[in-house]
Amino acid sequence: MPRPRFKQRCAICKKNMVMMYSSRQFPICAECHMKRISDPVTEPPYKKLFDIPREFYEKSMFLRNIKEAYQRFGSLTEKQISAFKKAVKDMKNPKKEKEGEEADQGKE
Repeated sequence: MPRPRFKQRCAICKKNMVMMYSSRQFPICAECHMKRISDPVTEPPYKKLFDIPREFYEKSMFLRNIKEAYQRFGSLTEKQISAFKKAVKDMKNPKKEKEGEEADQGKE
C-alpha cells in the first residue's frame, strides 16, 4: 500500500515546497541540499565515485543523501557504495518498459 504524500516547506530556505513521503523525513529542497553537498571530495576512491553529472544529484534525493552521509562521517559502507553505483547506472541507462510493452501487444 503506497504511503500518503504531502508537501511541506523547506526547513532551511522556507520558500520551496518539498514532497514528503514520511513524517520522519527532513524537509529540505533540492537547492538547499545541493548547497550542503557542494564541498569538493578529496579522497581518490570517493572522488571518482562522486564524479557524476550535477543533474543526477538534482533529480535524486537518494544520491544527495549518500553524498551527505559521506561528508558527515568520512566514509561509506560497502552496501552504500554498491547502492550508489546501481542508482547511477540506472539513471545513465533508464529502463524503457513502455516500448517493450507496446512490442508485446503488437505480437498478439
